[in-house]
Amino acid sequence: MSVNIESLFKNADPQIVDILNKSLSEREISAEEGLRLYNASGLDFHLIGMVADEIRKKRVGDTVTYVVNRNINFTNVCIKQCGFCAFSRDFREEEGYFLPTEEIVRRAKEAHSLGATEVCIQAGLPPDMDASLYENICREIKKEIPDIHIHGFSPEEVLYGAARSKISISEYLKRLKDAGVNTLPGTAAEILEQPLRDKISPGRISVKDWIEVIKTAHKIGINTTSTMMFGHVETYEDRINHIVKLRDIQKETGGFTEFVPLNFVHNEAPMYKHQLHEGIKQGGSGNDVLLTHAIARIMLNNHINNIQMSWVKEGQKMSQLLLKWGANDFGGTLINESISTSAGSEYGQLLKPKEIRRMIKEIGRIPAERNTNYKKLHIFDNESEVEEGLDMINDTAQFGSYAELIKINKFQYTNPRRK
Repeated sequence: MSVNIESLFKNADPQIVDILNKSLSEREISAEEGLRLYNASGLDFHLIGMVADEIRKKRVGDTVTYVVNRNINFTNVCIKQCGFCAFSRDFREEEGYFLPTEEIVRRAKEAHSLGATEVCIQAGLPPDMDASLYENICREIKKEIPDIHIHGFSPEEVLYGAARSKISISEYLKRLKDAGVNTLPGTAAEILEQPLRDKISPGRISVKDWIEVIKTAHKIGINTTSTMMFGHVETYEDRINHIVKLRDIQKETGGFTEFVPLNFVHNEAPMYKHQLHEGIKQGGSGNDVLLTHAIARIMLNNHINNIQMSWVKEGQKMSQLLLKWGANDFGGTLINESISTSAGSEYGQLLKPKEIRRMIKEIGRIPAERNTNYKKLHIFDNESEVEEGLDMINDTAQFGSYAELIKINKFQYTNPRRK
């Protein structure tokens, strides 16, 4: 422990100090103790950040990682109408789009040619979906780019694909793995408390099914990320219970590569625009965002090493600050980002690798490009910058945007029943 933290403990709340000392000695923090941290203020608040940073340094050192990747959200047409989602469209709306497989492959090849090691594939749940769609997408990508890592399909999509295929979750995941899926995004989690899910997204994948998909994926050798969407109508207790559920899964399977707190983007979210729930918030405040990342680091200590922040939701300066509050991963270059952007995020859809490295170096850390499973591919330690691939693109408009995509006639969604 640094001398600075130890000296400050003398003036802090004894209960907070006990919890922080417990975490520094690598003992597990209970849900009740985690909840106590959420009520900290003043010196106690700052100490939580300092301890989270101390744990971060002990677990992963001073290297900050990032991945060169591209998001491909191939359709916004969805049978679900979640209150927080501004991305989805009903199949009857003119703004519904659907990228054909050849366009998905083209985007993947373009990203790979610019240095991307990963494509992240997620989308809405289109009605009457071909049961083999997800598998076909993966096979076509792998046929053209065998070495690209496919990080694809949320638990919600896995459940939908299994239902459309009329097979078990386990069998469907095995099919996806055989088709080329390497890891799953642990999205569609929001908050893993069923009463809350029934409130903000009725009909969404249940807590039970989400956990089954994740555990089954881990069991058959597919790692996943883990996430939490906060800052809407949930309580601190809901958040803590969510983190504990993830921790329990990790203790059982060891299959989570990272945890990503996702701040609610309220601007265009239907449940905020129409004030569907009393007391709905505009996302977490700055202090709340800091505290949430720090508490995650403290509670997941010894279990999930990597805490990723979302620059597309928090912006660049807050992202730098979060790297001093327990986070150690900058996420991806993204190239395209439709979901947060459609909800009103103002921080763009692309960060070039050189921009990420610059921001990491500005706070005195060491940038490192990684792959999806956190193997470091290139550590940029005290060396001059070399621009290549994505860094060389001057006009990023070539990648398109969500605003353009929903207006392109050739990609407009057509329901299979109308053909």
